[in-house]
Amino acid sequence: VQLQASGGGLVQAGGSLRLSCAASGRTFSRYFMGWFRQTPGKEREFVAAINGGGGLTYYVDSAKGRFTISRDNAKNTVYLQMNSLKPEDTAVYYCATGRSGGRLTGAYDYWGQGTLVTVSS
Repeated sequence: VQLQASGGGLVQAGGSLRLSCAASGRTFSRYFMGWFRQTPGKEREFVAAINGGGGLTYYVDSAKGRFTISRDNAKNTVYLQMNSLKPEDTAVYYCATGRSGGRLTGAYDYWGQGTLVTVSS
């Protein structure tokens, strides 16, 4: 299984970015997809997750109302639309896939390489 994350970059506070994660190697639609983020010296933090069919989503409280996770099973891709970005959103963002989903890193068995999001004030 391979996950390729992209879409990170430098954006001013209040701006938007859309992250993408392309998956290959197993039946994409059968698995949860999640986004996590990590800053130096801190543990990887849950951001959002979506079930295989796309009908169930959940978010960390700080992302609710600003971020939207979605997926296109025909393209084997999951997205994270991030609006109203804040400097505290600066992190390396990772996508992951797992059978059961959840907010814990242990629920996911494959991870992408990460994409850096930097939000300037």
